[in-house]
Amino acid sequence: MHIDIDKDVCIGAGQCALTAPDVFTQDDDGYSALLPGREDGSGSPLVREAARACPVSAITVSETVG
Repeated sequence: MHIDIDKDVCIGAGQCALTAPDVFTQDDDGYSALLPGREDGSGSPLVREAARACPVSAITVSETVG
């Protein structure tokens, strides 16, 4: 799984961190960020829900091609 956060679109609403706190956090400026070591979602079933919860669609989730 590949997770991308568009920092130019993110408004820091924090819905991703509330939905999937084991994967997302907010940086020092209040914008969404991935927790260290969680860049691939770590198998969390809530990653896609967190992307859907983003009010500005700043998060995209795609499958990695191995």
